[in-house]
Amino acid sequence: MKVVVDEEKCVAAGQCVAAAAKVFDQRDEDGVVVLLNANPPADLADDVRDAAAVCPALAILIEE
Repeated sequence: MKVVVDEEKCVAAGQCVAAAAKVFDQRDEDGVVVLLNANPPADLADDVRDAAAVCPALAILIEE
């Protein structure tokens, strides 16, 4: 699994962090998504898929 985020689309809702805090964070200054791990381990795959599904801006892309 490879994770890609589009910072331009991000609306800083924080849903990704709530779903997968080991993979996503937010910048302090504006709340935009920060990708902590572009290749998360298999045990985090479901959390990452959940994060992509709940992102209101569809700013998270998963490449299997």
